[in-house]
Amino acid sequence: MTAYLFSCEHATCTVPEAYREYFRGSEEVLSSNEGWEPGALNLSQAFAMGFRTPLVYGDVTRLLIDLEKDGDARWSRFSSKIAESIRMRIEDRHEKLFRQQLRQRIAEDLRRYDSVVHLMVHTDADTEGKVTLATPEKSVLSESLAMAWCSRLRARDVDAKCERGADTGAFGTALARENDPARYAQIRLVVSQSFFLEGKPLRWETIKKIILDTLRLAADEGISGQAAPLTDPD
Repeated sequence: MTAYLFSCEHATCTVPEAYREYFRGSEEVLSSNEGWEPGALNLSQAFAMGFRTPLVYGDVTRLLIDLEKDGDARWSRFSSKIAESIRMRIEDRHEKLFRQQLRQRIAEDLRRYDSVVHLMVHTDADTEGKVTLATPEKSVLSESLAMAWCSRLRARDVDAKCERGADTGAFGTALARENDPARYAQIRLVVSQSFFLEGKPLRWETIKKIILDTLRLAADEGISGQAAPLTDPD
């Protein structure tokens, strides 16, 4: 049996009341792609509902703290000016809580199931009509699932590609190293925001359904058939 886990690091552009003074006059920046990833939370919620599993997501803008990164890279040009004592409070209330929830879910699912599929959901402003499935280094299960999923997406005329040995973010990389790659399949899903914002080249509801449907089909191939040779679907 396989468990499914969905996370969304850049789900919102929300700034808690206590920190709004640091962003005063920069509301347009917050609501831009610099502050969050439009469509990512909506897609993540669709996955969570479709697979009947809780969603783990970030509750603040990445301009306050970027949950994917580590060290000084977490802080933006706005939050880097915040006093260290206050930034430590931000870490505790947002980053540590988010990471703890994910680690606990993974550990619990690995105790109860044969394998865990962890999908980190993102959207991208710099591409149009594309879907990318990125997997960490030395992750056979992740690669097998991504290849099967990519093939299914292309069969539905979606411009999809796989990126093996990719950068899945500092925290994603840490999770991949902490867990057995034969049982933990991590994929960083990146979907063009053109679907969500412009309905191009497909309506948002259409591409969402295709992505969810093809994941279900690919999971049967990519997990049960993981011993098959890993070849690009081209």
